[in-house]
Amino acid sequence: MTRPLLLPRIAGGVATVFGVATVFSGITTLLGALDMGAVVPFVLWFNTAAGLAYVIAGLGLWLGLRWAFPLSLAIFAATLLVFAGFGLHVTRGGAYEMRTVFAMALRSTIWGAIAVIAWRSRALT
Repeated sequence: MTRPLLLPRIAGGVATVFGVATVFSGITTLLGALDMGAVVPFVLWFNTAAGLAYVIAGLGLWLGLRWAFPLSLAIFAATLLVFAGFGLHVTRGGAYEMRTVFAMALRSTIWGAIAVIAWRSRALT
């Protein structure tokens, strides 16, 4: 592995682990095994489904495949859209947990960074 491919591999590993954890947490919550308080259903369903895309994008990054960039960008954009929808839910007085705000901000930041890494790594493959 050449040095320039190290960052995409790290990002791919982070995305894959993050995805597995997201799917596990989401399914556990959906099945009622975890009481997460004021769950916002569309956010929970999105994050659970997106976790699968995280794993696929992570594997693509790890393997240095070009399609990892558009998938990472799509995940980032979709996350921002759901975050905006969540913001609308909150401003309309919907119940929510503050940890959801932090989690969506973290997801947005991570996927923004991963999309940039994937974009920059396209020239390396």
